[in-house]
Amino acid sequence: MSGDGTEIGNVNGVLTTSQLVPAGVGRPSPYGDRRLRLNPNTDHKSERYDDVQGEFDSSIFSSLERHLPPSMLEVPRDAKVQFMKDILARYLSLGDRARIQRHREYRNRIMDSYQPLHQELYDSHPSAFLVPSFIKAISEKTEESLKSIISQPSPGIFVFSMLQPRFCQLLLSEVENFEKWVRETKFKIMRPNTMNRFGAVLDDFGLERMLDKLMEEFICPISGVFFPDVGGASLDSHHGFVVEYGKNRDVDLGFHVDDAEVTLNVCVGTQFTGGNMFFRGVRCDKHVNSETQLEELVEYAHVPGQAVLHRGRHRHGALATTSGHRINLLLWCKSSVFREMKKYQKECSSWCGECQREKKERLRQSAMATKLAFIRRREESPA
Repeated sequence: MSGDGTEIGNVNGVLTTSQLVPAGVGRPSPYGDRRLRLNPNTDHKSERYDDVQGEFDSSIFSSLERHLPPSMLEVPRDAKVQFMKDILARYLSLGDRARIQRHREYRNRIMDSYQPLHQELYDSHPSAFLVPSFIKAISEKTEESLKSIISQPSPGIFVFSMLQPRFCQLLLSEVENFEKWVRETKFKIMRPNTMNRFGAVLDDFGLERMLDKLMEEFICPISGVFFPDVGGASLDSHHGFVVEYGKNRDVDLGFHVDDAEVTLNVCVGTQFTGGNMFFRGVRCDKHVNSETQLEELVEYAHVPGQAVLHRGRHRHGALATTSGHRINLLLWCKSSVFREMKKYQKECSSWCGECQREKKERLRQSAMATKLAFIRRREESPA
């Protein structure tokens, strides 16, 4: 994960880079002593990077620019791009780069041949498909407005109405059309992840831009309020896909965590029974397989158009869909800034349930030891 000759640390809540070099490159960045902002500059209007070629999707640069230090905002765009590429390259091995290039070629083949059924899905702003109450709460930009539309069945699990029925219908129709094209052309489809055998990656056939806007303009304002401890305010990339459950589809989904800081899960239909989500507590990498505490056991029943937002590290799965056909839209939202910061974390994670239990136990044992030592001293002291 680290590039040669690179040293990165956390100084006063910001990332610092010293002699930052991209993987496989033997020269330091001319801006290697600059600092990334942990929290984005929301007032800054980023430049466009649609024409930037390379192993990174161009949209990530616009998001990451808002984390640049003030002095970097005034340099030429090419210098900004190189500085951001230097940072992003730390996450990619040569094998990762080759895989990304193959995936880009795969997407290009789809885009050259697939004809969308509902072009408005690709061209419209996400707000055209969201329920008015959700748009109003986001636009007011206050924690109170968000809480007015959100229920919290358990700590860290947020539920709210989000998608209009018409969008759900259009998306289902578009996915069906794409799968029909895949069958007719005998195109080998890449599934969303290693656990789901059915479903499609929406980013692969043109919906990436629309989902980027959805994440940036509507998910970030919520996750920045409720998930600041896992980079909720600095989400800058996503993996968007649909999964399908029911007869001749996947039936259930095993216990797992997502490769995401924040996960948006929205049921888009159709008629079904069963398929409840189950949650088993938030865990860091060290404790991902630790036992579940009784208070962490939670179930949630899907409702079409209704969204669930949770940390990607909140362990979860799906019970069997016993009848009908259930399709869900998922957006795995990631923060490159948070992932970089996390590598240099020295204390236990404030968001991991097991880390906090261990910390409380250490404090309890320390207090007990202090108390016993005090008692012994009193007993040993002459009257």
